[in-house]
Amino acid sequence: MTVAPRVAPAPEPPTALAASAVLAGALCLSISAILVKLAGVDAATTAVLRCAIAVIALVPLALFERRRHSGLSRSGILWAIAAGVALGIDYIAWTASIYLVGAGVATVLVNVQVIVLPLLALLIDRERVSVRFLISLPLMLIGVGLVGGIVSLAAVGENAVLGTVLALIAGIGYGVYMFLTRRGTRRKAEGAIQPLAWATASAALTAAVIAQFTGGIHLAGIGPRSWMYLIALALLGQVVAWLFINRGSARLVPSMTASLLLIQPVLALVLAALILGEKLTLGQALGAGLVVVAVAVANGVWRMRSHRHRQVIREPGSGPR
Repeated sequence: MTVAPRVAPAPEPPTALAASAVLAGALCLSISAILVKLAGVDAATTAVLRCAIAVIALVPLALFERRRHSGLSRSGILWAIAAGVALGIDYIAWTASIYLVGAGVATVLVNVQVIVLPLLALLIDRERVSVRFLISLPLMLIGVGLVGGIVSLAAVGENAVLGTVLALIAGIGYGVYMFLTRRGTRRKAEGAIQPLAWATASAALTAAVIAQFTGGIHLAGIGPRSWMYLIALALLGQVVAWLFINRGSARLVPSMTASLLLIQPVLALVLAALILGEKLTLGQALGAGLVVVAVAVANGVWRMRSHRHRQVIREPGSGPR
């Protein structure tokens, strides 16, 4: 009797859909810096309007989620508000860095949050640091130094150092936001939209307060075209992106989500070159590449692939091809 060869089952549709959702969210995030530069509005005003417009869209969605499930607990609201403060700082610093080092480079640099998050977990929650984190840290630092113009400051412009510092501050704010959000949702899953709405409202208020010390908020000079780009930034970069990522990541293992989000800085560099005509020096290109590699190492992308490879080899009935 002939036994038919065993065929590996196809990936489950929910997993494929979840991966597609995360990729869609990454695409929305990667285009955010492009929209910021096309709008041409100052950093503080852009950060405030990005969050304020997003809140208008998020409130009805949050109310719908509350009716279907339940409202956030008091602790959940407080964690979301605290996370929003860090997010407001992130947005103002990141937007300013876009005008100094470019949309693509700023998006690459903000990914230092993958270093900030484990450090906070180590210092506050006493979580152990992985070997891949220790490997990625020097790569990240060297890459950031190259992007900031340490190799050739004259070649990248006098604003490179300031832009790099602001992008790093944004990355720290982003990492704190992720850490506080993680802490707030660790004990109880309370939905994805309500915490995002509270955090976005808190970020808008934080950005508005900071704006009073950086020249204020300027609404009068914003033209119709800039308003269009700002609305697209709020809806795509804040609402759609995070709803896609939050929904998709809930069905995927963290390492897969992290590897899929790696496409964000790569897409940002490509889009910035195609749409805005941004050009990198050789040192900046090498630095951006090192940052992307460091993010991949910190997220355990190659470890995940190696693990999958071992699973395929050990699967019963599978042999050499």
